[in-house]
Amino acid sequence: MEYIFDYGKKSINLKIPEENIIKFNYTQNKPPVKTEEEIIQEAFLKPFAAKPLNEAAHKKKEVCILVSDITRPCPSYKFLPHLIAELKKAEVEKIKIIFGLGIHRKHTREEQIRLVGDLAAKECILIDSDQNRCRKIGTTSSGTPVEVFEEVLDSDFIVATGNIEYHYFAGYSGGSKALMPGVCSYNSVAANHSMMLDEKAGAGQYRDNPVRQDIEEVGRIVNIDYIFNVVLDDHKKIIGAVAGSNNEAFIEGMKIYDSFYEISSPEKADIVITACGGFPKDINLYQSQKALDNVKDIIKDNGTIIMIAECTEGFGEDKFAEWMQHASDFEYLYKRIKEKFVLGGHKAVAVSKLLTKAKVLLYSDFDTATTCNIGFNKITYIQEYIDSRLSGEKNLRFAIIPNGRFVRLSG
Repeated sequence: MEYIFDYGKKSINLKIPEENIIKFNYTQNKPPVKTEEEIIQEAFLKPFAAKPLNEAAHKKKEVCILVSDITRPCPSYKFLPHLIAELKKAEVEKIKIIFGLGIHRKHTREEQIRLVGDLAAKECILIDSDQNRCRKIGTTSSGTPVEVFEEVLDSDFIVATGNIEYHYFAGYSGGSKALMPGVCSYNSVAANHSMMLDEKAGAGQYRDNPVRQDIEEVGRIVNIDYIFNVVLDDHKKIIGAVAGSNNEAFIEGMKIYDSFYEISSPEKADIVITACGGFPKDINLYQSQKALDNVKDIIKDNGTIIMIAECTEGFGEDKFAEWMQHASDFEYLYKRIKEKFVLGGHKAVAVSKLLTKAKVLLYSDFDTATTCNIGFNKITYIQEYIDSRLSGEKNLRFAIIPNGRFVRLSG
């Protein structure tokens, strides 16, 4: 059997005998026989627990649309024309599009336009969020300071957008996550993410997940007025969408996502081969780590994960890069993060924990020395490695996960 893995803007083909492949049980629905336009329009026509957007935002003075930054796969440019058309019907005075950067780098003007499309760039004001321009408006029950970008707080109607997919400790992306961590201060994000060490903070976990419930509380304190979220397939095509009240619409979106991507298996793999879905999800290791974490429950103890991630922008975050130099020493990193939670360091701890269970071979732009320094092994010829392993162990079991960020192995 031949399998295709996206790598940056290219692809890699690998051949593995079918008899060696683990067969997953999918709850997977078939993609709808509808165009992306039809799916988007239907979501706006049938909002959950809310009036149509053009009524809900009627004559608002300043509307703020929260959108994903360049590290996310969300195709905002596909649905923003529809969203803007609804706001024009609502006779709003001003529309701002704010990119939720979290702790990521700022955009160039060209990147902003590419993300939202020409129409949105012409009709709206485009703004990168800024952690140095946040105001505190409250505190969650978990103690997280709610410090939000002032351009968001100065709006009188907030629309949160994004794509729904599994997140390794927040449960799912989407919904209120556009706000927290998207447009919150470093202090807010650090306080929220510090709860990732809780055993209930995992992919696909929602109601009992302390990180996710804290995110939802931030959404209520700030008062997100409307959400629009999409579900994507392996090729970033929209196969589902929800609109409406936060967070009723988001809960429906999670159900749709699970119906496509939750998997189960009676066995685990000796070797997992995974990727992130190509650009922009593998733009750096900081983003690629999510796919790595999502497949940790699929691998046998002491098994091998082959991670395909281009990482043209290297680590993607300085603190993450610094902490990753100690990824081979989980006890050290765990003790360090418990003493003081550091954003960026938190992802290195997740990688380090995985390395206590499995070996990771990384196919990327990183050189051999850098790859080894962070606890991985560099692999240059994946097909040769597969063939070599099979020549000595003919009954090896492989799990093929072309888009590791999408899947979750259920109980």
